[in-house]
Amino acid sequence: MNQNSLTFGSQLAKAVLTKKNPVCVGLDPRVEGLPDSLKPTDESSYSAIADAFEKFCVEIIDVVSPLVPIVKPQVAFFEQYGPEGMLALKRVIAYASSKGLLVIADAKRGDIGTTAEAYAQAFMGRGSRSAFGADCLTVNPYLGEDSLTPFVERADRTSAGIFVLVKTSNPGSGFIQDLKSENLSISERIADWVQTQSKIEIDQVANGRTSSPTGSEGQSARYGSIGAVVGATYPEQLASLRARMPNAWLLIPGYGAQGGNAKDIASAFNADGLGAIVNNSRGIIFAQKSKSYAHLNWQTAVEAATNDMIAAFQA
Repeated sequence: MNQNSLTFGSQLAKAVLTKKNPVCVGLDPRVEGLPDSLKPTDESSYSAIADAFEKFCVEIIDVVSPLVPIVKPQVAFFEQYGPEGMLALKRVIAYASSKGLLVIADAKRGDIGTTAEAYAQAFMGRGSRSAFGADCLTVNPYLGEDSLTPFVERADRTSAGIFVLVKTSNPGSGFIQDLKSENLSISERIADWVQTQSKIEIDQVANGRTSSPTGSEGQSARYGSIGAVVGATYPEQLASLRARMPNAWLLIPGYGAQGGNAKDIASAFNADGLGAIVNNSRGIIFAQKSKSYAHLNWQTAVEAATNDMIAAFQA
């Protein structure tokens, strides 16, 4: 266990406690959604689009960084524009970090051996610890346990984290994730693995301390750095999977545009109010497109939508 800095699980707990909310803002830029003032003059130019995406995300970060603990850039929206897009992603991650936000690179990587190690090295580790400098990476577990090990080892070395796909929010997720073997669904098997990894880390941290943590530090120490993606669109499974993973952070997509709401997600949180972060992408970054915020300029709409989501969880 890396003792040089707080684990990602503890960093996330402290950030949520500091901001007093579990909101994660998804950075999913799309040309058609950009404000008119930021739309590229040449939509055939990858470089122009990448520059527009970077400006858009930076201005969102300026608005939300005082409000929320974490952001989640979706790598695919940058990657589709090649090297220019990926350089913009790198700069967006660095800017978010400079504003005090934790950053999840949503890339859903998954492979074996040295290939998995390379993916982990690319994204996992703040600042100069990795090529892209993210605090956390989403990971696909469907190549098996050995495909996850390099990401877990990288998390340990760099005080980073991973969110493993357990039960995703899309309508077709049950095709694989709900299949049962030996009375457990695939989602449940993966959830049990996530909980085991989280508990291993927590025990290692506890054994390295000279005294038991107290107060907010004690709350932080309850959560590991190996978390799970569990969608808001399946509330009953969300509650069941929360019970299977008491020491794991949950990253919850599916809020807002996909139909999830605060009531659906209530079961994701432990008694201490921690344990989950809830992502909202379109509902925040394109808030001006909705009737509720159409009368506002786009940055004010982003701020209003973020504050409304925070208020929904505080209520």
